[in-house]
Formats: sequence, C-alpha cells, structure tokens
Amino acid sequence: MQLSEDHRAVQDAVRAYVQGEIAPHAARWDKEAHFPAAELKGLAALGCYGVAVPTEWDGAGLDYLALAVILEEIAAGDGATSTVVSVNNCPVCSIMMAWANDAQKAQWLRPLARGDMLGAFCLTEPHVGSQADGLKTTAVRVSDSECDGYVLNGVKQFITSGKNGDVAIVMAVTDKAAGKRGISTFLVPTHAPGYIVARIEDKMGQHASDTAQILFENCRIPAANLLGEEGQGLKIALSGLEGGRIGIAAQSVGMARAAFEAALQYAKERVAFGKPIFEHQAVQFRLGEMAMQIEAARQLIHHAASLKDAGVPCLKEAAMAKLFASEMAERVCSAAIQVFGGYGYVSDFPVERIYRDVRVCQIYEGTSDVQKILIGRALA
Repeated sequence: MQLSEDHRAVQDAVRAYVQGEIAPHAARWDKEAHFPAAELKGLAALGCYGVAVPTEWDGAGLDYLALAVILEEIAAGDGATSTVVSVNNCPVCSIMMAWANDAQKAQWLRPLARGDMLGAFCLTEPHVGSQADGLKTTAVRVSDSECDGYVLNGVKQFITSGKNGDVAIVMAVTDKAAGKRGISTFLVPTHAPGYIVARIEDKMGQHASDTAQILFENCRIPAANLLGEEGQGLKIALSGLEGGRIGIAAQSVGMARAAFEAALQYAKERVAFGKPIFEHQAVQFRLGEMAMQIEAARQLIHHAASLKDAGVPCLKEAAMAKLFASEMAERVCSAAIQVFGGYGYVSDFPVERIYRDVRVCQIYEGTSDVQKILIGRALA
C-alpha cells in the first residue's frame, strides 16, 4: 500500500532526526550501555511518544500506521531506542487510553504522551513468561494510617525501561481463588518506596535500552492507582498486544532495512575479482531476496495497522506481521553479515550490532511459537 502525504511527511521528519541525531551514535551507545535520554526528548518533540494518543491528551493524534512508520525509522537508526519508544506507545499509552479514567489520564497519560515521562510495562515474571495468567506478584487491599490502597509484593522480569522509566503498568493478583479473573492492573510510580530495581540484565544486544528485574517489596500505592476494576488485569494486559506486536514487527523491518542498506553500499564499493561484488550474480541474488523479504514484511505490517485503525480486530494479522517480520529480520541481518564477509563479524561495521539487536524481536511481545499458536487458533 502507498503511504499518504501526511504519513510520508511524518516519515521524512522522523528519518531526518534519527539519521542526524541517533544513528551516528548507536555503536557508542551500545558499547557504553548508554541510555539516550537527551535524544529521546528530541523524538518526544516530534510526537513519537504518544503517536496514536489524541491531541486532547497531548498526543500526536495520529494512527497505528503512523506508529509503524515511525518505529521503522527509529529502528533503522538504533534498535534499542526504538524499543524504548515502542513500549511507551504500546502497550503503555494504548492501555492508558483504553482503560484509564480521566483523572488518571490527566496525571499519567498526558506526560507520557508528551515525553515528560517514560512508561514501563510489568507483566512478565521469572517463571511465567508467556503464561500471563500464572502470575505470582500480589496486591493486597489495605486501609490504615499509612495507605488507603494496595500493597504489592513480587518480582517482574525483563522489564524495558524498568530503571529509566517514571511509571509502570503492573499486573498483580488480587484474588488468588479467582484464577485468571483475579488479576488486576496498577499504575506504580518508579520512585515509590518498595519499587526496587533488583538488577539490569546483561543482554546480547540492545544495550542502550535497560531491561530490568523489578522487585516489589511492600510497595504501597493509593487506591486511585487501580487501572480499570479489580479482576480486569488479564483483559487489560492482552488489550495492548495487537498494537505492541505491530510495533515490534515495524522495528524488525527498520533494523533489517538498516542492515540491508549497509550491505548494499558495501557491495557496490568492495572490489573482488576485478569488479564490485555487487556485479557478481550470487551477491545480487542475495541482496534482491533481502529487499523482497523486507518489503513483504512491511506490507503485512501496514495491512495489520490499517485494520487496527479501521477498528477491525486484527489479532491474527498482527501475529502474522510480527512472526514474519521478526524471523525475516534475523535472516536479512545474517545475509548482510555474509555480504560483508569477515568484516561483518567485527564491530567496525554496523551489521554485527544490528544482528545482535534484532534477535530479541522473535522473543518479546510473544515468542514466534506463541504467534503461531494465535494464528492457528484464528484458522480453526
């Protein structure tokens, strides 16, 4: 599908900023595990923090197709940065839009959409993973001199922006006997006593995006921080997954595109057997297949985003886009390394970093196997 003039204008603006202010620094940020707070403010000024949030709540007032376009551009500059922005948009802002009351939107959504705050999403636990209804973290209702609200205890794992974020959407069990209907959702400021960053994961890639283990130790929050009603937690958590998967698919394409463009340029410059290696048919075939797979993934993503924008359920289409794009991206990044030969395996060139960054796209927001399960169920 063709982008509208408005979408192309957004694409051009974000691409110009990313290529000027983010891409040149991505390798250093990766080596230093540097969180790019200043550069994220520049993206926030472009409306990238709350893309699909209406302007009345200080968002950009755009749509999920625009979000897909934006995340592809950011990821083409740095995969880690795109993950931070992706999570803030969806699930964080999308869940707030769907479930928060007006007071909560005024307190939390407005600054999240403007980029004055950064959001985290605390669902996964150490021994739970994709089984969202198997949570162990608890939230006990209390009313005493210290707190009229809830006390949270438990551990959350693999939390993007768990350290650098300002507020976390947290799923916890409020009624153990009710099973999956006993989970509730809470807004927890990361400065709240009892919100503890237990450790920062030492990851394969995306070093500029912090991934934290969060310990809740008698963390008290007011009753006003309950999102939705008690027992709606699993429904709330799952409601953000369509948009989240579209976002991860888009960042997969962005990283694959960056690797492809680097490989294409190198192939035109590198001379072997008396001519640029691009003129050797084997290399042309490899690059041609890479370009084809990137475009196919992009079209799946734009189709799923367009369905979501039209209000049409797109769980299957989002799963297809996420599955195809994430697995495609690893293949394309691997092929890019092959084009570079030995130089592709060292950090002097960007494809080594991009390959490490893109691998996680087959894991977070639902593994490839989970996407296949969802697609299969939709076919039944």
